[in-house]
Amino acid sequence: MLHESHELAAEFPELKDKIHELKMNNHHFARLFEEYEKLNKEILQIERQEIGASDAYLEDLKKKRLHTKDELYSMLTA
Repeated sequence: MLHESHELAAEFPELKDKIHELKMNNHHFARLFEEYEKLNKEILQIERQEIGASDAYLEDLKKKRLHTKDELYSMLTA
């Protein structure tokens, strides 16, 4: 099974410049972006079996990542 990284710039390539701009100029966006990257990294490590975790924990992480991505997207398209 292939495990996708879900990096924000890959998820929204048309918003790459806006992502960079907000990371540099919006503290809240930058903090959420860091949180999203951290969640994404941990999910990938679990999926690649580099670290162990329960299915419930993995699902919780995925829900948090999706919620964070939705919030970031709202800021990107506002």
